[in-house]
Amino acid sequence: MNKKYLIDTEENKKFLEEIREDLLNFGHQFPAPDGTCYYLGDDGTPWKEYNRETYATSRMTHVYTLGKFLEHEGSDELINAAVGGLMGTARDKENGGWYSALTPDGGHAENKLCYAHAFVILAGTGAVLAGHAEGEKLLQDALKTYDRYFWNEEAGMSCDTWNTEFTVMDPYRGLNANMHTVEAFLAAADVTKDEKYRVRCGRIIDRVIGWAGNNEWRIPEHYTSEWVPDMECNKEHPDDQFKPYGATPGHGLEWARLITQWALSTYKDDKEKAAKYIAASENLFNRAVEDGWNSDGAPGIVYTTDWDGKPIVHDRMHWVLAEGINTAAVLYHLTGKQKYADDYADFMEYLDDKVLDHDKGSWFHQMDQNNVPNGTVWPGKPDLYHAIQATLIPYYAPDLSIAVAVKEGKKYSR
Repeated sequence: MNKKYLIDTEENKKFLEEIREDLLNFGHQFPAPDGTCYYLGDDGTPWKEYNRETYATSRMTHVYTLGKFLEHEGSDELINAAVGGLMGTARDKENGGWYSALTPDGGHAENKLCYAHAFVILAGTGAVLAGHAEGEKLLQDALKTYDRYFWNEEAGMSCDTWNTEFTVMDPYRGLNANMHTVEAFLAAADVTKDEKYRVRCGRIIDRVIGWAGNNEWRIPEHYTSEWVPDMECNKEHPDDQFKPYGATPGHGLEWARLITQWALSTYKDDKEKAAKYIAASENLFNRAVEDGWNSDGAPGIVYTTDWDGKPIVHDRMHWVLAEGINTAAVLYHLTGKQKYADDYADFMEYLDDKVLDHDKGSWFHQMDQNNVPNGTVWPGKPDLYHAIQATLIPYYAPDLSIAVAVKEGKKYSR
């Protein structure tokens, strides 16, 4: 196998650096005049007929925070634009919080999403780290809003959706928003030094491990308001962007890395306690790879499976591959098990062969079962968040949020 696919080789590090610079260059046209994030098309030009999603504006703040620390030219201007959008038109100045999206006609989506607010927290941590003048206000406002409306201290979990006025809460509960809450809270704990956010992550993680461990490590994604798993949710719409039916192998991969990050940062001096969680992460990763990778006879990780591990939606999403790359690297560095190095190499080869757009740049966001670019769920290449992290997380300290690790230059070390 080509050395550029093999973990810990200089060739692989150079390969990731090249991919990273191409991604950062690809995203330069994201800011709308108000600073919020246009949906990017196949060649990086804006598709202005799409909503401008708050989560995407937040993600691009995070991406170019990383770009700034990597000395990518133009990052400061792009951070300024995105923070301006988050502090400006994306905010609901009447009811509080952030609109989930702004519409092309000047309106906004009629809901308030936990998912989006988690990413605003992540953007706020990045803006603080980048030294932006409004970074601290953005972060504190995001944390206060989240604490008031989304965090449920009794349940130790977060709700999902409110109406615009924050007067009616949807009964749906879901793990996708809670997963990104863990990511955001870990970053908040690292940046603010307030450990209550890391403690909250542990409460979420313990419940997720319990549900997954009792379901052969396939994570139930959807729940009632009482946190009872709804195993049949969206069975009639299995390829939903955010609430697909069945198990999502990509989330197993993503949870595995976040759980590892939490365990390493929480139990710095207690390897035995950390080991329990790393074992759960291995179970999640291995289940996801067993169910999803090459499971229908073609390379790639399928989007969803049923509760017996049989593929349902065969399309391959770029973010799933990104999370596989991240977690394979982290688990290999922690355990030294060759399986994870082999998985990493397989994912890298697949990335280069099928998912990298060597013509127009960035990564194809969706491939069909035959690995032909598809756009039924994710047309275009709307943002860079998953892909850019997959060029960094494999070689940075696994116990730190990635923006902190990159700013401080803390690489992986045994």
